[in-house]
Amino acid sequence: MTTTIDIGTLITTTPGLHNGCPHIIGKGITVRRIVTWYKRGLNSEEIADRLATLSLAEVYAALAYYHANTEAIEADIAAEAAEADRLEKLYSTNARVSS
Repeated sequence: MTTTIDIGTLITTTPGLHNGCPHIIGKGITVRRIVTWYKRGLNSEEIADRLATLSLAEVYAALAYYHANTEAIEADIAAEAAEADRLEKLYSTNARVSS
């Protein structure tokens, strides 16, 4: 007998974890992270190979979630990039002041 998995049970959001961003249940790997690699040209199998704790089904579920919620995930990716830029400027300015 085969086991059927509802892909809706593979992705969740948890307040306080990854700022409430969607992630793989029990793994903590965000949809954003998977999508970022996908947008860099990695295919699903390559992503699953790099994140050995993920099954191929979990990668596909994350990509399906992204395609169903593109606007929200793109906003999350943009917000993370803006925060990274802000921190880089802050620390590069502080490093020059300290020197």
